[in-house]
Amino acid sequence: MKVIGTESSQILASRIADAVRAEIVGVKFSKFPDGELYIRTGSISDEMVVVGSIVDPDSFVQLLLLIDTCEGSEIQLVLPYMGYARQDKKFHDGEPVSARAVARAVSQNVNRCITVNIHDPSVLLNFSAPAKNVSVAGTIGDYIAAMALRDPLVLAPDDGAARFAQAVAEKGGWDCDHLDKTRISGEEVSIAPQKLSAENRSVVIVDDIISTGGTIATAASMLMHQGAREVFAACVHGVLSGGAFARLKAAGIREVACSDTIERGCSRYSAAGTIAGVIQDGKKTAGRR
Repeated sequence: MKVIGTESSQILASRIADAVRAEIVGVKFSKFPDGELYIRTGSISDEMVVVGSIVDPDSFVQLLLLIDTCEGSEIQLVLPYMGYARQDKKFHDGEPVSARAVARAVSQNVNRCITVNIHDPSVLLNFSAPAKNVSVAGTIGDYIAAMALRDPLVLAPDDGAARFAQAVAEKGGWDCDHLDKTRISGEEVSIAPQKLSAENRSVVIVDDIISTGGTIATAASMLMHQGAREVFAACVHGVLSGGAFARLKAAGIREVACSDTIERGCSRYSAAGTIAGVIQDGKKTAGRR
């Protein structure tokens, strides 16, 4: 088995390779004068793990090219962050179901797909190969535990993230709750306070994705007003668009942390161990057939 990754997932691919004790394949990435992408890889094997987060159009095309390069191999496709996954239904006439289109495109000619904290697990039904979604909630729990906070409160910014927050909190047996939010516009959110005991506590707001950071920034301001000792933010996918990191820090959040599903300067924990476990389990299952 060998591991290969797109340009946006080089670090995570290398960590996965180390975790499964496989060779990482080198790739040359470049562009033709007309903007078309070009890749050239080292030698591939009969079993390949292709790792690529879809964070922009180029990363999507690179992923398709890598999959094609590995044609003839048994391919496990790892999508640490699947862009377009949040458009999982038609909200208006004339819209595509983007999650379906992307899932179909990348799962052609692969044997298995692995996603990480995908926005809606029902998206997995659109893959043409068997697909499994894994969670790094426990890894975030380990990160919080290592901070040795006093009387931490794990908080989801809305009820949709409550189950994820609970999974994080269970790692350390911490208190967990969520806030209700009302979206006023694309980036403006009003949050109604719940009966939370935030006073003199270290609060960690957790979510699967931090995009613009508006919701979490508003929540942090409210919690500080309630007397929270300090506020942290932790997520799986750090999209952090439109100046989100600075917005969160300006709101008083002590530290903003994300995983390496999107490789950022604030990536504090890795999804590699969780992904590697699924890859190794897949090999054991295949060996028993």
